[in-house]
Amino acid sequence: MNTVDIIVPCYNEEEGLSVFYQETQKILDGIPNYQFTYLFVNDGSRDETLRVMKTLASEHANVKYLSFSRNFGKEAAMYAGLTYSVGDLVIIMDADLQHPPAMIPDMLKGIEEGYDCCAARRSSREGEGKIRSAFSNLFYKLSNRMTDVRMAQGAVDFRIMTRQVVDSILKLSEVERFSKGIFAWVGFNTKWYPYENIERAIGTTKWSFWGLFKYAISGITSFSIAPLRLVTGMGCIISLFAFLYIVATLIKTMITGIDVPGYVTLLCAVLFLGGIIELSVGILGEYIAHIYMEAKDRPIFIVKETNLDRKNP
Repeated sequence: MNTVDIIVPCYNEEEGLSVFYQETQKILDGIPNYQFTYLFVNDGSRDETLRVMKTLASEHANVKYLSFSRNFGKEAAMYAGLTYSVGDLVIIMDADLQHPPAMIPDMLKGIEEGYDCCAARRSSREGEGKIRSAFSNLFYKLSNRMTDVRMAQGAVDFRIMTRQVVDSILKLSEVERFSKGIFAWVGFNTKWYPYENIERAIGTTKWSFWGLFKYAISGITSFSIAPLRLVTGMGCIISLFAFLYIVATLIKTMITGIDVPGYVTLLCAVLFLGGIIELSVGILGEYIAHIYMEAKDRPIFIVKETNLDRKNP
């Protein structure tokens, strides 16, 4: 019998965690020849999420949990779950039921067909704001153009992976994590399953627009040096135009003499170049920040308590 670990990152999921378990278990009860274990990861929740986890663990033998010492973020929670997982297969899914549990049987069939990973992607973004949806689509297009990894449009974290895929992901122990990019970077044979976007029925989203924007910037800079090359390209182009402008100005001065007017031109040039410099410094700062975070070599997460037998993976 194959063992399957279901990793569920949780942050302030007190209201919906029991419902998630009940709805997911209804699906799993109809799948033979697999033994499922839930691994809930409490990412420093400020509500009673940990208490609900403990209640579920006391009532169901297939429920395990990890609880962080503080909020480390969803990326850290997924990494912790993968680190502590021992199953032949590993599932990652959210606790808000926006990742449909009903897809699990079909995804398992994909694994049985020989795929290393079966992952879900949203075929529509119904229920999301138009601006948020537009920026999300733009991110995937930019990321695929600027990085060496190719992410499917609408890819989400919901997926089933073999042990070989999980072990490969764990070898990438960077602190600044962008799991969608990491999943694509390790490669392997992946089968995609489209699904319609499902609005969250219980609770509220933990992602703000600004948080998603920072996450997107981190994702691009984690897997591409294209922004640095863009800065270099802009510098070369501006330098070329500046040189041509200097030559033209010198020729004009020698022919017609000194021309006093030009305040507006000078002001526009200074403001334009100032903006380019600020943009360049910002892009460089993003990469320096990545180096800074990695150089400190701090742990990605700290576990405060767990009901797992093995405390240190």
